Amino acid sequence: MTATLLKIGEIAKQVGVAVGTIRYYETLQLIQPSTRGENGYRYYKPQTIQQLQFIRQAQTLGFSLEEIRQILTVYAEGTPPCSLVQTLLNQKIATLEEKLQQIQTFKAQLESYRDRWQQTPTPQTVTKSEICPLIATIPQT
Repeated sequence: MTATLLKIGEIAKQVGVAVGTIRYYETLQLIQPSTRGENGYRYYKPQTIQQLQFIRQAQTLGFSLEEIRQILTVYAEGTPPCSLVQTLLNQKIATLEEKLQQIQTFKAQLESYRDRWQQTPTPQTVTKSEICPLIATIPQT
């Protein structure tokens, strides 16, 4: 029975992940052991190596484990998940574009403060009520 199946440690070594990671992926239903032996060991089909490699590759693209679970679920149902992958990827790109815009706006704001402060003489003393008079000029939001 276990001649074609692999133990969790063997899978972990081949893929380069910790055994705990594989167990965690099980709790998220990303992978499933094929069976458990009488000794309590988890045994996996060789295809589990491909699934774990897919998970790692998807993570490098920024997919969350929940998104990866969705992709694997569609795949397990016999449907190619590529349209889902493209949809998720487009959502990630839109989110990144929004974040980049926010970062650019924030950068411009910081540059504005820097430029204004460079023209302001640095106070030689500070009062107990102000730690840094420059920062005190920033409106609170």
